[in-house]
Amino acid sequence: MDALQLLTWSLILYLFASLASLFLLGLDRLAIKLSGITSLVGGVISIISGITQLHAGVTLVARFATPFDFADLTLRMDSLSAFMVLVISLLVVVCSLYSLTYMREYEGKGAAAMGFFMNLFIASMVALLVMDNAFWFIVLFEMMSLSSWFLVIARQDKTSINAGMLYFFIAHAGSVLIMIAFLLMGRESGSLDFASFRTLSLSPGLASAVFLLAFFGFGAKAGMMPLHSWLPRAHPAAPSHASALMSGVMVKIGIFGILKVAMDLLAQTGLPLWWGILVMAIGAISALLGVLYALAEQDIKRLLAWSTVENVGIILLAVGVAMVGLSLHDPLLTVVGLLGALFHLLNHALFKGLLFLGAGAIISRLHTHDMEKMGALAKRMPWTAAACLIGCLAISAIPPLNGFISEWYTWQSLFSLSRVEAVALQLAGPIAMVMLAVTGGLAVMCFVKMYGITFCGAPRSTHAEEAQEVPNTMIVAMLLLAALCVFIALSASWLAPKIMHIAHAFTNTPPVTVASGIALVPGTFHTRVTPSLLLLLLLAMPLLPGLYWLWCRSRRAAFRRTGDAWACGYGWENAMAPSGNGVMQPLRVVFCALFRLRQQLDPTLRLNKGLAHVTARAQSTEPFWDERVIRPIVSATQRLAKEIQHLQSGDFRLYCLYVVAALVVLLIAIAV
Repeated sequence: MDALQLLTWSLILYLFASLASLFLLGLDRLAIKLSGITSLVGGVISIISGITQLHAGVTLVARFATPFDFADLTLRMDSLSAFMVLVISLLVVVCSLYSLTYMREYEGKGAAAMGFFMNLFIASMVALLVMDNAFWFIVLFEMMSLSSWFLVIARQDKTSINAGMLYFFIAHAGSVLIMIAFLLMGRESGSLDFASFRTLSLSPGLASAVFLLAFFGFGAKAGMMPLHSWLPRAHPAAPSHASALMSGVMVKIGIFGILKVAMDLLAQTGLPLWWGILVMAIGAISALLGVLYALAEQDIKRLLAWSTVENVGIILLAVGVAMVGLSLHDPLLTVVGLLGALFHLLNHALFKGLLFLGAGAIISRLHTHDMEKMGALAKRMPWTAAACLIGCLAISAIPPLNGFISEWYTWQSLFSLSRVEAVALQLAGPIAMVMLAVTGGLAVMCFVKMYGITFCGAPRSTHAEEAQEVPNTMIVAMLLLAALCVFIALSASWLAPKIMHIAHAFTNTPPVTVASGIALVPGTFHTRVTPSLLLLLLLAMPLLPGLYWLWCRSRRAAFRRTGDAWACGYGWENAMAPSGNGVMQPLRVVFCALFRLRQQLDPTLRLNKGLAHVTARAQSTEPFWDERVIRPIVSATQRLAKEIQHLQSGDFRLYCLYVVAALVVLLIAIAV
């Protein structure tokens, strides 16, 4: 049984779980178990399929006839799609295990319906990766967007519905752009099969138009700036295991689409240099602004969602380097850039999935997203705290964990730009490195804040004082992802050649020699981080708390006194502990133009209204882009909807007239 057949069986299991959940409406507990176990088994089969295909190294193609002459069902599984199947399936298995107990809180609240949409969401993502026809690709892309949209609005409150509507609008705007790009290529090739697209040699203007349409269409799904506004609203609104899949792997479908169009379907045409520079620029801006907005958040899931914008930016930086290498016919730049992009794509799926599952565990116990109402959870939820600590270290790119490895590759790809003689790249490379360095420093600050406010200090609410550890299946799911973060860090020197082989196969570039250890430029010792050094760092990390504990028990520490902190003569209260808002206030002030602090004026009358004393405090942060662009578009759309509302008159005859008029317009368009 080959990899495509295995993948087909996993898709059948996902669809079975989806339909079974639909038939079990009203039997939520049974639907939760059936949906979770079936999708877990399907995920395991998908993992085997991805590994089998990567090991075989041969592109598999299967073609099935359909009633539509223009849209035969063509499946194609190459090295890149196999890698993506593997990444998605790893997170699917863990999230399915997590859902077995997490979804109990949704019993009686549509848990069976959520099981239907969750499995449909997974099936559409996996099937999309191997689809080699534009028509079916768009169908699956829409199915993925709609099923995830239903997960976003699952709570049916005002916040989730508003988030869902914004997601619906941007997702479908992106789909329209992708559809136009495919139609332009289809018009030139006379077919909607991707195989015919690969043979095209488009004019520079048409190729650039197709690339820009696809880039911004898929970029909307990836959550890159400036098409990111839906992400920090939609991902927190969904159930936490759905948030983990959306933030961990669904946004990577956008990255996959950009790679597919730019470096596969348009490869015959050739890539202009400015394509790669544009991708690098948007990646750098997304990374820096994403982490800045994450720093300003006190909602734990919104913080993680903004961090996804940051990490998508880092991946796009590496993708841009790879595109520059392909346009310059430089195999080293191409392969090193793709290595950084694919490695960070894998790592982000793991540690972001872990952190969203950890956030879900906390929210299920405390019933709040507000980090200011948490605190001291490390004592009450030790397993969750330990797993989240590894996730925070990994996402902060602290060595020796996996986040450091993939960002190291990204750094090496940017350093490799110094070999290029183009002036634009000699300027773009250092600017991108500076922005990535600032992003890395702010990311450390962000997750120190998140972990410290959430797990350390004193409890800031009654729920935090009474919190208990989550059930074992949720703990095991989080620990599995934490273990994978450590495993990938230690096996980086073994994984790097495997991922480089994927890059070679995908771009048809000649092999590039890689030195032993994690060194991308042979012969430069200063770039090398060997596995033995990583292992030494990993072993040293647990020793530091142990040494501190021994010092605390030593005689030198015997005269320490413990008690409440000094509070200027007042009695100490837990609310006096440093808050996340207090920690971030300097950055809020420095970057006030980006945050656009929304203030509430509180007039306090003294003698009369003329002597009113006005105080103000920041209520929330609203990103500049949302205030100046998204909000006006939404307002204009609402005004337009009111203007054309009279078209929906309720008269059946008028609706028939609309259908006839639309048919006439289409016939005229076809005739022309």
